[in-house]
Amino acid sequence: MPKVSVIIPAYNAMAYLPGTLFSLLQQTFGDFEAIVVNDGSTDITEDWVNNIKDSRVKLVSQSNQGASAARNRGIAEAQGEYIAFLDADDLWLPTKLAQQVRILDENPEVGLVYTWVAYIDENSQPTGRVRKNYAEGNIWQDLVQKNLIECGSVPMLRRTCLDTCGVFDLNLGSFVEDWDLWLRIAAKYPFKVIQEPLVYYRQVPTGGSRNWQGLSKNFRLVIEKAFEDAPSELLYLRGRSYGLANLCLAWKPLQSTHKEPPLASYFLQQAVSHYPPLRFSKEYLRLLIAITLMQWFGVDGYQKFLSLMYGLRRQTVSLDRL
Repeated sequence: MPKVSVIIPAYNAMAYLPGTLFSLLQQTFGDFEAIVVNDGSTDITEDWVNNIKDSRVKLVSQSNQGASAARNRGIAEAQGEYIAFLDADDLWLPTKLAQQVRILDENPEVGLVYTWVAYIDENSQPTGRVRKNYAEGNIWQDLVQKNLIECGSVPMLRRTCLDTCGVFDLNLGSFVEDWDLWLRIAAKYPFKVIQEPLVYYRQVPTGGSRNWQGLSKNFRLVIEKAFEDAPSELLYLRGRSYGLANLCLAWKPLQSTHKEPPLASYFLQQAVSHYPPLRFSKEYLRLLIAITLMQWFGVDGYQKFLSLMYGLRRQTVSLDRL
């Protein structure tokens, strides 16, 4: 039996899947199985995976049902003691699995271990942005305010956590179904964090306008679900949770292919109405600047500004490493 099962949902993912698989096969820890769940792809994903000459890589195919259903299918097929998820467009640094396995082996009470995240663009170039979170132990109170696990490619968890807490909720849509599962696990198990960016999270423009009303509804479903059984002394956190959720939503119209600054402004206003202190946060200021720049200089001007900022951040990160 493999020590770790790595589950990779893939839907028409050939633009990035080869690089993703390469980053997995280059791991210094080798006792894993990789379950690629072909979620109804219409490209060559199935044939390409079948031609991989590594017995650790397995293919499971199903009709298109979405990322959560694909992950759940992978969980059902998994044989490992530990479970890790890897999105088909993200990358892992070589020691990612080794460090997480060591922490779970040495801390039997811990249910999930996560890492810091470095952002890359659609061309695999670092943006210079690294998301750092420090919370560990019983982190439910921190996690309910904001999803500290920056993307689905970050955590490794014990299979027993899924047996106890369940799998991904198929009634929830994208961006929130993973947060819901981490919250359920955090309610019962301590977490650990590796203070090192071991995941490259790819940011690509989404391919069209999103159902913003649906996204907002899904955030609300997760928040209300999380607070259903919360002690009365923690209910004050609900306002913070709604505020930070709307702050997250405010970025989406700016990151989509069809930029919608007015909608971003709307979500930003909602964030402050739920939790007024957000007006003094760095994230609020960043969003306000982004919306203003797009309104003043248009999409092209905003993209040029981003390119400039990415370059400056990359230089700063490079200097910090000297």
